[in-house]
Amino acid sequence: MNRSLHSRSRRLTPVVALAAAAALTLAGCSSGSGGKEAEDSGANASAGKADTPRMTVAMITHAVAGDTFWDIIRKGAEAAAAKDNVKLIYSNDANAANQANLVQNAIDQKVDGIAVTLAKPDAMKDVIAKARKAGIPVVGFNSGVNDWKEQSLLEYFGQDEQIAGEALGKRLGDSGTKHAVCVIQEQGHVALEARCAGVKRGFSGETENLYVNGSDMPSVKSTITAKLKQDTSIDEVVTLGAPFALTAVQSVDDAGSEAKVATFDLNKELTGAIESGDIEFAVDQQPYLQGYLAVDSLWLYKNNGNYMGGGEQPVLTGPAFVDKSNVDSVASFAAKGTR
Repeated sequence: MNRSLHSRSRRLTPVVALAAAAALTLAGCSSGSGGKEAEDSGANASAGKADTPRMTVAMITHAVAGDTFWDIIRKGAEAAAAKDNVKLIYSNDANAANQANLVQNAIDQKVDGIAVTLAKPDAMKDVIAKARKAGIPVVGFNSGVNDWKEQSLLEYFGQDEQIAGEALGKRLGDSGTKHAVCVIQEQGHVALEARCAGVKRGFSGETENLYVNGSDMPSVKSTITAKLKQDTSIDEVVTLGAPFALTAVQSVDDAGSEAKVATFDLNKELTGAIESGDIEFAVDQQPYLQGYLAVDSLWLYKNNGNYMGGGEQPVLTGPAFVDKSNVDSVASFAAKGTR
């Protein structure tokens, strides 16, 4: 895996060393898989479980139904829960107001800790303040790298989306790309907007944003296809998630375009597309690690008072490029649904 981006990230934003990552080899999923909210079934009681008192953690995300990225985050969270003797309650809603209501539900249940994404930070501010007032520690992950400190979260796990976008933009410029379109699947999502802003900052050519409805993949396909037909100067499509990259490949074919496709984030199918050359490269933020550390950090805080980053610095889990030169080292993990 190309580690040059991690070095660059350390220069721009300090990165905390992750001793907890050594525990990633411990197996086991503790949460059920049915419905919008799933609770630990206790089926993996012998999977290296800690002997600390049982605790309950609520993980609440802005995940859109059908996006495989969130399956990877959830697997990481479930593995940490199995190891730490944690009852994990997972729930999600793409609507910010509904997500805030889910946080309130967790407060009402008097959980021991909350892990939350801040895709729409303003909508979460009041309810997170209520959690703190109730004495419930809250950590952030995946979205909200610029907002977690302001909302007094204990820790944050994810990548700096601006840095990731700049790195991708620079790589496009170095490869000779002239005109890129950055496809945003959810307007107003701070992390997605930051990625495309970073691409524009790092790219020496022309770039523009294209907004699509990420919950309607046929619409995503037709919108990208129409854009490529309308503007034949576009020679790169940048997507912000693996499913959208795979759809963009179809759009390129349908439009008869010569544009290449690059993306943020991975899944099993995407690694195959990189191997075949259908997709140039992906930027990996290690979502499994984000889910794992979000749960594990709350266990560490409750049982030993530990917190990473000193309350000041995020724990960066990315970015790193995955392309033909190193996809083999990632593909086996992607096949298991953990990368």
